[in-house]
Amino acid sequence: MARVEERLEERGLELPEQAKVPPGVTTPFQWVRVRGTRAFVSGHGALGADGSPLGPFGRVPSEVSLEAAQASARSAMLAMLASLQRAVGDLDRIAAWLMLFGNVNADPGYAQTTLVVNPASELLIDLYGSDAGSHARTAIGATALPLNLPVILAAEVELAG
Repeated sequence: MARVEERLEERGLELPEQAKVPPGVTTPFQWVRVRGTRAFVSGHGALGADGSPLGPFGRVPSEVSLEAAQASARSAMLAMLASLQRAVGDLDRIAAWLMLFGNVNADPGYAQTTLVVNPASELLIDLYGSDAGSHARTAIGATALPLNLPVILAAEVELAG
């Protein structure tokens, strides 16, 4: 078993199945686009084990608490890892996390979006270490997100040859 997968198992974390989009929703894009030694990861929200969208749903903090939004960010990261695993075969092929883009379904004026996305960043550093897991990041508040999810994450990673 690969090192990152072992760390996930040690922490009791499981990767979800591939995203199951609701009826009427189309995805004319790739969840992960590999180009040379880079992988570009499309926006991911939290998924249940079966790949279905995972609540809570709504805006932070009026409908979703900070703590629930943080859990959603962590789950969204697991969904991204699952997509990367399907695309590149082994999570240890990720040599470096370059950029993490966080979008938070936030109430107007909500200024704690960084706190919402922190658990996703912390999970990467925990799984990959401070060198490969460290990354540049944004945590932007949005007026609406797909499926009314509280957090959507996208990323760019560098792959080992």
